[in-house]
Amino acid sequence: MLKVHAVPAFNDNYIWLIQPENSSKVMIVDPGDAVPVIKALKTKSLQPAAILITHHHADHIGGVTELLARYPVPVFGPANESIPAITHPLTADSNLRLHPDFPPFDVLDTPGHTAGHICYLTEGKLFCGDTLFAGGCGRLLGGTAPDLFQSLQQLSALPANTQIYCAHEYTQANLRFAEAVEPDNPDLQQRIRDTTALRKAAQPTVPSSIALELATNPFLRSQQPKIKRAAELFAGRPLADAQAVFTTLRSWKDQF
Repeated sequence: MLKVHAVPAFNDNYIWLIQPENSSKVMIVDPGDAVPVIKALKTKSLQPAAILITHHHADHIGGVTELLARYPVPVFGPANESIPAITHPLTADSNLRLHPDFPPFDVLDTPGHTAGHICYLTEGKLFCGDTLFAGGCGRLLGGTAPDLFQSLQQLSALPANTQIYCAHEYTQANLRFAEAVEPDNPDLQQRIRDTTALRKAAQPTVPSSIALELATNPFLRSQQPKIKRAAELFAGRPLADAQAVFTTLRSWKDQF
């Protein structure tokens, strides 16, 4: 069994520490800032075993150099992005043993937010960087809408109880957009209430689950007739298929 520690960074980032049962080792996911990571490691008496990177943006890799100066560990990351610190470049693969203390990982190619973005899946826990958010998805910052649509289709096919560890606390803003798209979705209305309560208590809204995203996240619901109608109303024209609906939703969200 794995324990996952959230390390808040910047205004809304989450850096994840993955810890096996009966071990003080951790894998550090997307350390954009070394300072809070070092503090968390010391406070919890944890020892880094590796760094996992999902994509090249500075708020995901900015702390790597400082961490490596203290902890010389392997750095896993996307083979199709230019990240000098990576020692073990990865593309899609399954049942990878990244470290003997940890269970196997599956690596998923999930381009769209960036051209080479990858995700890590282990023991029903998905570390998805900026591909899938709680209630939303990443912007197109190097990838394409068809790429991101296919990546999200891949993630939506994971088991319903898969836990979603995304890299940002964007949930409230994402749900405001979701409500504009699908205002009469009762599951979404309940999620808005639950999210509001969590944030009032200064609690994270992550992890989410595939089941909750399929019920409330418009970017995973582009095949739904009501979502299609809302996207067509925004676009001012008919939309041929779910990918066209998704592309319109992404453009709409960019302007929301």
